[in-house]
Parts: sequence; C-alpha cells; structure tokens
Amino acid sequence: MPNVVCPHCRAVNRIPEARSATAAKCGDCHQPLFEGAALPVTATSFQKHIDRNDIPVLVDFWAEWCGPCKAMAPIFARAAKDLEPELRFLKVDTEAEPALANRYNVRGIPTMILFKNGQPAEQQVGAVGDQALRAWIREHIA
Repeated sequence: MPNVVCPHCRAVNRIPEARSATAAKCGDCHQPLFEGAALPVTATSFQKHIDRNDIPVLVDFWAEWCGPCKAMAPIFARAAKDLEPELRFLKVDTEAEPALANRYNVRGIPTMILFKNGQPAEQQVGAVGDQALRAWIREHIA
C-alpha cells in the first residue's frame, strides 16, 4: 500500500494495492489525490511531498522570466496529465523558493529532478521535447 500526499490538504493517504489510484480521494478533505496536473509547491509542501510520497516525484525547477521554462511548461503539464498516478509532478518557482534550488544545486533552469524514496535519483537540465521527457521518465522509473 503506497502512501500518497494529498495535493490539497497535504494529508498522507494510504492507497490499497487493489484499488485504482486514479479515482482515489483524500481521507481528510475528500478531494481527488490525482488531478493530472503539476502542483506548484512551497518549501514546506515540497518537503512533505518528497518525504512522504511512496511514488516517484518529478520536480520542475523553473522561473517566470525563463523562456525555456515557458516552452517546457506545457510539455511538463501534458506529462502530468498522462502519467499520474505513476508519479507526482511538482513545480518549484526558483524565484520564490531560492533555498530549494540551492539545496539541490540547481544552476540552470529548467531543471527537472526525479526523487525516489525521498532522495534525488536523476536530473535533467534544460528544456526537452515531449517524447524525450517521457522517454527519460520511463527510463528512470522502471
């Protein structure tokens, strides 16, 4: 039974293996646990998702002024829509949360970091196309 953090209230929910995660709802706030969208996070909510999700978490470190980040945003959003609940998709605005970017040594944006079991497992720097992103994800979550 994997633990999944609610994107709305941040309660930790246990999803039974026999149930579909796609339709799962939070036991506390009763909102869907997966909505097929990347979730903007703060330092506090980021840490809870990284520490308590049993599924892989893919984080996009980006900034509003960054052209490649803007080009990457719809690609990341489509991946979230198509690939949840296999993994959680988070977005960290490096201008609002510079300490997070520093902690993970983000030097160029966009940077995507895949977390497994609370630890950074893989990193992709720079914008990539839809197929390249999906191939990279598949390669590293298998």
